[in-house]
Amino acid sequence: MSKAHEQQLDLNMAAAAGRNPLLALRDWLWPGYSSSLYDRVLLTLAITMLLFGFVMVASASLPTAEKLTGNPFHFAIRHTVYVVAGLITLLLTLAVPMQTWQQHSGKLLLVGLALLVLVLVAGHSVNGAQRWIKVGPITIQVAELAKLFFYIYMASYLARREEEIREALKGFIKPLALLFIAAVLLLMQPDFGTVAVMSATTIAMLFLAGAKLWQFFGVFITFMLALILLIIVEPYRMQRMLTFLEPEKDPFGAGYQLMQSLIAFGQGQFSGLGLGNSIQKLQYLPEAHTDFIMSVVAEELGFIGVVAVISLVLMLVSRALVIGRRCLAIEQRYGGYLAYGIGVWFSLQAFVNIGVASGALPTKGLTLPLISYGGTSLVVSAMAVGILLRIDHERRMSGRKVTPRGGAE
Repeated sequence: MSKAHEQQLDLNMAAAAGRNPLLALRDWLWPGYSSSLYDRVLLTLAITMLLFGFVMVASASLPTAEKLTGNPFHFAIRHTVYVVAGLITLLLTLAVPMQTWQQHSGKLLLVGLALLVLVLVAGHSVNGAQRWIKVGPITIQVAELAKLFFYIYMASYLARREEEIREALKGFIKPLALLFIAAVLLLMQPDFGTVAVMSATTIAMLFLAGAKLWQFFGVFITFMLALILLIIVEPYRMQRMLTFLEPEKDPFGAGYQLMQSLIAFGQGQFSGLGLGNSIQKLQYLPEAHTDFIMSVVAEELGFIGVVAVISLVLMLVSRALVIGRRCLAIEQRYGGYLAYGIGVWFSLQAFVNIGVASGALPTKGLTLPLISYGGTSLVVSAMAVGILLRIDHERRMSGRKVTPRGGAE
């Protein structure tokens, strides 16, 4: 596109802004191919989810924060710090070329596995789970970092060994062996939810890379059998499954949390009780601002609020998948597969979180990306969005036939 054409496009957009604000917003979100260096829709969706999450965490955490610390805004203040840290991380990540991630993907995988070992040796335990490492006032949930590092390596492997994956069984088995090692370390914490999300995302990435259908179904059946075995051998997992099937049989014991969550969904009805008016967050529903944030959304904002959150997640995931498809179309294989991996990861984790809160899935401790309270989860999710923006930026720059520089442009 010539310089004169770009100037004329800017004039047309300015004229549209003077005529109709909605047209101006449309032109800003969906500009011409060469008039934007990044995906404005993706960035807008991510910031909207961060802001929405801040509002809902602040609302859901007030009673718990006042009881635990005497300051009702304790968790809201901490979440503000997490949001700011997430935005800074997003901007810093945007400055890192994809070639750098690919070159160091093997090292990042080793760092992720080392962190999973370290947390078993010197981790901080909460409610019987040893998933956190404390560094001064900061608590890091290493599984979140390990997930992202694993996907970064998987994208590199798929880009390098695409033909081997399609033609030879060993190309399909190698990443599954690494997944098995990570899964064993995660189950020792224990963190069954992260294992499920990582496994499903890895299988999806292999399938998108062209793995044969019989291999896909073989791994899927093996995974389901392993899942059933893990549930049977651990009494607490079996109890969770039985509680999930019939929570009303023990409404004040094992089924308490799920029953309170279902009550929140029921009370919200179509339009909700109003922001800040949740009853279940008043010490009835445990983990209201973390794993069960969707229950408070359902109660205060109703069916409309739940649909809005699901729509935001679906739009963000769809942008990630579109970025991945466009990258593969111009042979940017590493960025394409990583974008696919991040999109599938976000969709699965959101599906599990919302499914648990609504009683559609057994109870699992997984956050809602970019919305739930949780420092490590929020910062890592923001980092993943930054990577997506960088992938799309480099794709756009390649369309302009300009080689991307080392930093943000």
